[in-house]
Amino acid sequence: MKVVHLNVSDIKGGAARAAFRLHQGLRQAGLDSSMVVAEKYSDDEHVTVPLQDKIGYYQRRLHYRQLTSQFWRYAPSRPIGLSPFTQPGARRNKALVNKLPAADIVNLHWIAHFVDLPTFLAQCRAPLVWTLHDMNAFTGGCHYALDCLRYREQCGACPQLGSDSSEDYSRKIWLAKEEMYRRVADGTLHFVTPSRWLATEASSSSLLREMPISVIPYGLDTTLFRPHDKTEARTRLNIPIAKQVVLFTADSITSQRKGLNYLLSALQEMEWDSDILLVSLGAGKIKEDISIPVKSLGHLADEKQMALAYSAADLFVIPSLQDNLPLTVLEAMACGTPVVGFDVGGIADMVRPGISGQLVPARNISLLRQAIASLLPDQPLRAAMARNCRQIALSEYGLSVQAQRTIEFYQSLLNHERDPC
Repeated sequence: MKVVHLNVSDIKGGAARAAFRLHQGLRQAGLDSSMVVAEKYSDDEHVTVPLQDKIGYYQRRLHYRQLTSQFWRYAPSRPIGLSPFTQPGARRNKALVNKLPAADIVNLHWIAHFVDLPTFLAQCRAPLVWTLHDMNAFTGGCHYALDCLRYREQCGACPQLGSDSSEDYSRKIWLAKEEMYRRVADGTLHFVTPSRWLATEASSSSLLREMPISVIPYGLDTTLFRPHDKTEARTRLNIPIAKQVVLFTADSITSQRKGLNYLLSALQEMEWDSDILLVSLGAGKIKEDISIPVKSLGHLADEKQMALAYSAADLFVIPSLQDNLPLTVLEAMACGTPVVGFDVGGIADMVRPGISGQLVPARNISLLRQAIASLLPDQPLRAAMARNCRQIALSEYGLSVQAQRTIEFYQSLLNHERDPC
């Protein structure tokens, strides 16, 4: 079976790492898996970038400016700290479908500004799978809707554009997607979500409620993400050995959706002593005028270093306001680090309260503080949770587990014979 995955990048960003890991897991299981990306950072010989000539480059730059001009008119009104806002067209890559290697299955991932979806969906002849890493496939442009439910209708008056017009840019994007999906033949496009939450949201949306949606959780290499000796991990990362370490991580730690401000508020209201330290992992800086002891590790691209960071922590805290199936939770659990987080999205799929960590209602700073304060000093309970975290990661989120589930899903699609792409 030949499978081609499309993603903007191979390893840069959470969705990219998730797609790349699936690609690796499928190859380890014996499938002929490859990736086609716009930006390659790994040395994997099975990851390729489509050849583009100079004219193509300038066409892409011109198209990008045209593509975003409608969006940038909302720059003065758009709230800060939000996730990307994208639309399905990418005219510069209308010919991309013709440049792909022959495949039995084509699996789309995070493809904004890379794949021209209307063209691709109309021209690709292989069974198409779209693994959703966020909500963008069924919204009017946002990738996480937060408190907005307008994607269940027709979008418009978009809070992420700061708009009060029902005919704004988000409505135009929604209408374009409606037309795009309307032209897709029944049974030719299949959606996969890593979390049950995202499947529920997609099924309740106006755009995808009639589409087939399956749930296949992410997987990861549990030989790479594994528990390390805490003292050794802290020594190698220059983290004080005697501290009680709370770890927070995100690609961008200043993202509003990742909720760092809630964690900071919870920690600042605790009765602090000199033994507690907040460690941050990711791009961006925590403001300097807070009273909390903080050590920033910055952005760690090397996954071995990331495993050390998780192993160095006593608790991993994820106060996200909305999230799919955060890789950070899987990585922390595989490294034997208990997790405290808000009970949102797919976080509840992974964290078992009292077994592998604790969950509290979103935005409840008081209960978040109580959960952290109850677990940090209880070393025997954290040790038991650490063992449970590792076992859950091994049995439910190993790379081979995800690969087998995916292969069975692909095989079910191939039972409906179609021409190759």
